[in-house]
Amino acid sequence: MSPPLLTLREIALTFGSTPLLTAADLAVYDDSRICLVGRNGSGKSTLLKIAAGLVEPDGGERFVKPGTAWRYLPQNPDLTAFETSEAYVRDGLVGADDGGRIPYLLDALGLTGREDPKVMSGGESRRAALARTLAPQPDILLLDEPTNHLDLPAIEWLEEELRRIQSAIVLISHDRRFLENLSRQTVWMDRGQTRLLDQGFGAFEDWRDETLEQEALEQHKLARQIHREQHWVVHGVSGRRKRNVRRLKELGQLRKQLKEHQSVQGSASVSVTGAQKSGKRVVEMKDVSKAFGEQPIVKDLSLRINRGERLGLVGPNGSGKTSLLKLIMGQLTPDEGTIELGQNLEPLVIDQKREALNPDWNLSEALTDGGGDTVIVGGNSIHVQRYMKDYLFLPEQARTPIHVLSGGERARLQLARGFRLPSNLLILDEPTNDLDLETLDLLQEIVADYDGTVIVVSHDRDFLDRTVTRTLAYEAPGQWQIYAGGYSDMVRQRGTGVKSKTSKAVKPKQKSAEEPKPGGGAKLSYKHKFRLEQLPEEMTKLEAHIKTLERQMSDPEFYSRDPDRFSQVSQQLTDAQTQLDACEEEWLELEILREAAGR
Repeated sequence: MSPPLLTLREIALTFGSTPLLTAADLAVYDDSRICLVGRNGSGKSTLLKIAAGLVEPDGGERFVKPGTAWRYLPQNPDLTAFETSEAYVRDGLVGADDGGRIPYLLDALGLTGREDPKVMSGGESRRAALARTLAPQPDILLLDEPTNHLDLPAIEWLEEELRRIQSAIVLISHDRRFLENLSRQTVWMDRGQTRLLDQGFGAFEDWRDETLEQEALEQHKLARQIHREQHWVVHGVSGRRKRNVRRLKELGQLRKQLKEHQSVQGSASVSVTGAQKSGKRVVEMKDVSKAFGEQPIVKDLSLRINRGERLGLVGPNGSGKTSLLKLIMGQLTPDEGTIELGQNLEPLVIDQKREALNPDWNLSEALTDGGGDTVIVGGNSIHVQRYMKDYLFLPEQARTPIHVLSGGERARLQLARGFRLPSNLLILDEPTNDLDLETLDLLQEIVADYDGTVIVVSHDRDFLDRTVTRTLAYEAPGQWQIYAGGYSDMVRQRGTGVKSKTSKAVKPKQKSAEEPKPGGGAKLSYKHKFRLEQLPEEMTKLEAHIKTLERQMSDPEFYSRDPDRFSQVSQQLTDAQTQLDACEEEWLELEILREAAGR
């Protein structure tokens, strides 16, 4: 194996009096696809900055193989020194870097290159930073939350782009599906140290749970050993003084070991305060249309949402998801059609902008609405510090101003504030932003156990798959279609993910090593000719089969009527689509070969 391109050994860093990193290691090879995972505040972003040379550790060693080029994607890029977004992207090129990919990257990320950084949104700035990072195709990419502020089409484009790229990748993300599809190694940031799993994120959670169980067992054995030694000291034979002194010393070391062991941080303890049941019908929309000027939001949409349903709402940025949500909630009046809300609705909205948070409050004031030391939850009074602990906040954070909290801490605070209140309709607008994986797990459990109706707007494919039973998806300007099941079920039914509002960027054509050269004299064998004649008929049959399966899946009651049969048909549709893709790929290769032979 060739030596690593970048190595971190025994990295230590302390902020104030609190050690953040004590013995962190990282080795990046030319074929690495590493994801860094761990709780919010575990030091993931800091370790990535140390890898990029932006933060100097207190101890340890950083080594970069001579000649290695790397690029780092920050969470909060600064474009203020540049006239346009393209100028910012081009400024990231160094030496012999080729800027030929820049127009492609800007277009794929929904930018023109003419945007003024002074008025660009946070999302636009992040997309420009992503283009700047990817343009040079360096040896190592260090990516901190690259999917933040990206919609589903852009996330799936980025996923495919990173699959193709030759660079080694070190990645931080809260998007499970993104991590599963891209990672081959997992580095767990845990209590200041790193633990390496030589498998992708898909295997991480089972491995982590087994590791923690084994650790708990070892600590239990240590406690039992200390108990036995203490019993010997009190009741053992006292005549052998030298032996007594040695065992007392060993007992002291065991006690120190047990005391110094830092247990893994506890899980959030989250519950939702219930309200009286709503009516069976929560929302009834009939032939609803709404537009802002020439921009249609929805056309002739009829939709019923019943009590207890979990509805996902997906679409690209700018497709009108927030406006459609306001229509569903009765906050906007339709241009045409009718919207009827059910009886006894008590909605709780968790919004992506954290608009309910006053930045002048501290943490305690945010939870008590401005004062006092108790939080009212379901009619019961709970001390604010106990309630903070349920959401993984430390007692000393009670007076911390909201504006200095991290994005993940603000997200948890928003959940803590919302779930105090009684509700029977839960609206989650991009709830997964900045949440660590453990808090995401608990949020999924809340949605599953919630005794009411849930509407989720999200770009997180895994979260949608785990929480919703129907998906309302953007098809074209003003056009929305309902699908049974979660995001993956929707993809199987329609054959593709969420489409971008703009035309898809065209990938610059790269010459393939497999492509026949003009005049190369390639000839088709009899077997190839036979396959070329048979494939069109085979593809036609598969297309007809897929249409039949799609008609079955388009029945909105299919899933609730027969979940097992729904799963069978869904899998058949996936298999048929895979076969069709393989046939089309084979046909294309044979056509290229045939054309080359005819030259």
